[in-house]
Amino acid sequence: MKKSILVTGGAGFIGSHLCEELFNRGYRIICVDNLITGCAENLKGIIDKEDFTFISHDITKPLQIEDPLFAVLHFASPASPIDYLKFPVETLLTGSLGTWNLLNLAREKKALFMLASTSEVYGDPLVNPQPEEYWGNVNPVGPRGVYDEAKRFSEAMTMAYLRRYNLNTRIVRIFNTYGPRMREHDGRAVPTFILQALKNEPLTVFGNGEQTRSFCYISDLVRGILKLMEADYHLPMNIGNSQEMKVRELAELIIKLTGSKSDIIFKPLPEDDPKVRRPNISKARSILHWEPEISLEKGLKATIDYFRSRVTLRT
Repeated sequence: MKKSILVTGGAGFIGSHLCEELFNRGYRIICVDNLITGCAENLKGIIDKEDFTFISHDITKPLQIEDPLFAVLHFASPASPIDYLKFPVETLLTGSLGTWNLLNLAREKKALFMLASTSEVYGDPLVNPQPEEYWGNVNPVGPRGVYDEAKRFSEAMTMAYLRRYNLNTRIVRIFNTYGPRMREHDGRAVPTFILQALKNEPLTVFGNGEQTRSFCYISDLVRGILKLMEADYHLPMNIGNSQEMKVRELAELIIKLTGSKSDIIFKPLPEDDPKVRRPNISKARSILHWEPEISLEKGLKATIDYFRSRVTLRT
């Protein structure tokens, strides 16, 4: 019998790619999503398959699963600023009650539990690059605090279940990720810049554009997640691309790759927006033998092709 893996947030950008890769590796997938930010279209390649089950459910309420489970992968949460500013309470409850419910489910099933955490736990970091040992610089009462603190609480709860109940846990701290299936209007730099460039509209860069980010292509991220799932390692692990670039440089590159006539305009920096964001991935390299393989230019070309097809379909 195939092993069953439950993936929450499985209809989202990262979750859908994860479900698809796990399915292709021979697992039976139980995808749980309330579609508050996810989209069933992301699952169109596997949603009708025999070994795939979709459950519409809000994980802040207990979830009953009859079948044995090999693993519970908790990837549910609003994850972009536009989402968690729109759904602040839901974001906090997903990271608290939702995490608690899923930890209890994993404990009941004697299953592996993986938490999708985030680089946002580092806040606006005073250390660059950010190693896992860095405790962060987070404003708990700022507008971004609902997401930052939800994930920090989730990490603490996950570690508590490891220490108290010896639950087999993993924590992956995900840095900026991009690729096909990103939502067009989720407010993040890559899809926003690509859509503006394809429409020859001005690219809106916040602040002076000197703040830095690092961008990991989705297939590299999923590969790292699965390597961590298979590893015997329980502390938080950064997964992301350590190549750093300025946001202004990203905008210029996307204009070049799209052949756009767009200009760049600058707008005020949002409150608590981090000035730097770059992972130290030495642990992923040494423990998982993982590092990104897809260059930014190659990944952006694939993402641009995805968005170009969607823009064309609507016109």
